[in-house]
Amino acid sequence: MTLSVLVTRATFADIAQRLHDHFDVDDNPDDALWDPDELKRRLQGKQGVMSHGSDRIDAALLDACPTLKAVCNVGVGYNNVDVEACTARGVLVTNTPDVLTETTADFGFALMMATARRIGESERFVRQGDWTKTGIFDMFAGSDVHGATLGILGMGRIGRAIARRGSLGFGMRVIYHNRSRLTAEAEAESGARYVDKSTLLREADHLVLVLPYSASSHHAIGAEELKRMKPTATLTNIARGGIVDDAALASALRAGTIAAAGLDVFEGEPRVHPALLGLSNVVLTPHIGSASIQTRRAMASLTVDNLIAALGAGPQAGQPPTPVNPEVLAARLR
Repeated sequence: MTLSVLVTRATFADIAQRLHDHFDVDDNPDDALWDPDELKRRLQGKQGVMSHGSDRIDAALLDACPTLKAVCNVGVGYNNVDVEACTARGVLVTNTPDVLTETTADFGFALMMATARRIGESERFVRQGDWTKTGIFDMFAGSDVHGATLGILGMGRIGRAIARRGSLGFGMRVIYHNRSRLTAEAEAESGARYVDKSTLLREADHLVLVLPYSASSHHAIGAEELKRMKPTATLTNIARGGIVDDAALASALRAGTIAAAGLDVFEGEPRVHPALLGLSNVVLTPHIGSASIQTRRAMASLTVDNLIAALGAGPQAGQPPTPVNPEVLAARLR
């Protein structure tokens, strides 16, 4: 019997073809955003799914789709997947680490710089035809990045890559806070110094969030944390929506509690808190941190490798490259 898989979002045709070589494939050529009921309906009888962050894979869905054996997520994050529920049901989960690290760090640094130097505001000013005279000495004067203090909350692969850009490329003093401290060698390589969270908030000129989303990191940056930051500071979030209390952030930006923010992720995305939309001192992008052609192709290719191997096909049959819950593989071998 030929196995069947679901591809929930449109992807590169040549990469998707590798799935067609092994499985019956139900895809999404219109790139529609399915609601939970539609996702559940389309997963009936499927053994695998190539999923994205907008696809909620929880216990209720798994119980309604008992043939499912592999959930292969496109992205390093997988907070859309209830891994514990998958493991309990023998469903393998995979993600795509490493291949997006440098690209996402590039974007995070670019978003931080755009925020600090008020690029979004000034670009709109020109497009709207408001630049009618020259010689305004402090027009759109922002804050320096070179030589400033870069604070990083979350020091995984992407956090360390951002730290290297700051310390080596821009002569920044880099401080970080993380659940666990890096080794001395890793700190030296990234040019970063460990501090507690209060110190991070108090001393950072530019704070970048790169921590994974979980119940414990929900609203890690809220009203109280924002009050502890410098009024001249910027906040950049390229991690996950929900790590920042978007309503509290909008209030802080409006009140001048902090100077500006750059956001690539939002609570409830693709919806954006309406209070953020009306503010000039926030740069908003639609969750595109890893969006270079080369990186998105690498992510799709790794996901396909994972799905083919997870369902026992291809040269890596039974050994997908990047499992999240490898205990499922061990149980299958037993």
